[in-house]
Order: sequence, then structure tokens, then C-alpha cells
Amino acid sequence: MRIACSVVVAAASTALALLVGGGTGGCTAPEGPRTPDSRYLSQKVPAIKQAVERKDHSVAAQLVKDLDSDDPAVRFYAIEGLDRLTGETFGYHYYEDRDARSQAVQKWRQWLGERGPATDQQQ
Repeated sequence: MRIACSVVVAAASTALALLVGGGTGGCTAPEGPRTPDSRYLSQKVPAIKQAVERKDHSVAAQLVKDLDSDDPAVRFYAIEGLDRLTGETFGYHYYEDRDARSQAVQKWRQWLGERGPATDQQQ
């Protein structure tokens, strides 16, 4: 029994190391620039934070797009960024399912359409 548990723990540890390290045997960040449209959360999140700190409204289109992400962390940072840029959420909650979020996402798309996708205007 003790040996079986050791084997299971070793296998789980190996699988976790492969998943975390991307199969490379190490924990390295993906290459590329930190931009709000990055597919890597480790690059996307700092880029969103920097843009919001600079009050850079040109990221609004990407943030609105990210409200529909399958990843709840991406949705969280998108709505937080939009809220800090505009002071508005339109009732959007990142943790709700797609149907529950859809009305708020439509309001964000309408808001974006009224301002243009690369707006640098402040509210």
C-alpha cells in the first residue's frame, strides 16, 4: 500500500511538472512582448495593468473582446480594467456563465461602437 501511494504521488508530481513547465522541464515565461492581446496570462495581465495605470483607452477594444473569454481570470482582469478606465461595469460579472454575461457584453460592445475601437478618449 505504501509503495502504491508513492507511485501515485510520483506520477502526479511528474504530470504536474510537465503541465506547469509546458513539457520543457522548467518554469519559463513564454517569449514575446507584454500586450493586452497576448494569449499568455503572464503577459496579458501586466500589460492590462500598465495600460490602465496610464489611462490608455486604446486597450478598451481588447478588454471588451476579453469579456467573452473562456478563461475567468481573463474576464476578471478585463472587467477590472474597463471599470478602472471608465468607472462602469454595465452589470458585468466575470464569474457568471456566458448567457448571464451576454446582456452586459452587448452593452460594452455598444459603448465601444459609440467611441470607436481605438479610442483614447476618457469618459
